[in-house]
Amino acid sequence: MQAQMLAPAAVLVVWTLIVLLWIIPARFGAVAKLADKSALTGKQGARGNDLEGVIPDKANWPAHNHTHLHEQPTLFYATVLILALMGPGAIDVALAWVYVALRIVHSLWQILVNAIPVRFGLFLISTIALIVLAVRAVMATLLADPSALPV
Repeated sequence: MQAQMLAPAAVLVVWTLIVLLWIIPARFGAVAKLADKSALTGKQGARGNDLEGVIPDKANWPAHNHTHLHEQPTLFYATVLILALMGPGAIDVALAWVYVALRIVHSLWQILVNAIPVRFGLFLISTIALIVLAVRAVMATLLADPSALPV
């Protein structure tokens, strides 16, 4: 069952990389269409944040989502590893897939539509799934029977 518990985390890693690649055409395409490129000149070592307010907001949405995929999901990765080590149950695997599916839908919504009420709802439901997983990880570790562990 350990491999099944790790699979959702692996899928979320791949999804994060897909969103990273999504940033390239979104931002470069927007920069190429800029009529006044003077806003981008004169800065050495410019960062993605320097494009805020310069290119259309929608062109920055993939980057915003990519940042989000490096925030709360880090807790998901740790929780998945704890559960994989402790021996996950079927409910743990199911909750991990629910979390990943909701995060992917959240990404697509933020990148393509970005209406806040729906986005917040997706975030809230995925957070509840993560909270349940985290509590189950705590229970799996605190209530573990040390005599059942290999010597």
